[in-house]
Amino acid sequence: MSNPKQLLDALQWRYATKVFDATKKIPADVWSALENALVLTPTSYGLQPYKFLDVRDAATRAALLPHSWGQKQVVDCSHFIVFTARTDMKEADVDKLISRTVELRKLPAGALDAYRGMMLGDVVNGPRGKIAHEWAARQCYIALGNLMTAAAVLGVDACPMEGLVPAEYDKVLKLEGTGYKTVVALALGYRATSDKYASLAKIRYPAAELVQVV
Repeated sequence: MSNPKQLLDALQWRYATKVFDATKKIPADVWSALENALVLTPTSYGLQPYKFLDVRDAATRAALLPHSWGQKQVVDCSHFIVFTARTDMKEADVDKLISRTVELRKLPAGALDAYRGMMLGDVVNGPRGKIAHEWAARQCYIALGNLMTAAAVLGVDACPMEGLVPAEYDKVLKLEGTGYKTVVALALGYRATSDKYASLAKIRYPAAELVQVV
């Protein structure tokens, strides 16, 4: 993306795709870039309290369809991503991040003890630790927005989907006991020519109504 106009054009072009062309698949190199966009999403403390399920198995997608308000995007899109969030946060999760940070940044042992204590006092033993899943779910939405923008820039259509039954998704995806629960999903691929929503005007309020300078 080389200039502001190209970015805005991509965001104007995108819409919540209702009908995907089931015959068109996202090329491997494009999907690799989108997958890495997910990985590069920022999170609180950098803890990455989520997992993204790339559901490719046709039978699994078919099983998810009745729990998705019958939305055919689930089975027709090229890639169907289910965003799952941690159910709780443990001391081991913090230590894993600390260890990786020390390794990659070549820090001396103990250099991040204060940071470790801060995280433990917040998302493990503190107030947010009591609502860890809700906190982690909000991190999922940061990743969702990041992936949708990246997709638009690369000319890939997408449809965010909250119209699903998380508990039933958890059963189909066998998430019970894994420490993760379904939050939201995103269908990705290429719009069908029959999708009437592609040509509709985008409805947004003016920036002056939504952006306030303080």
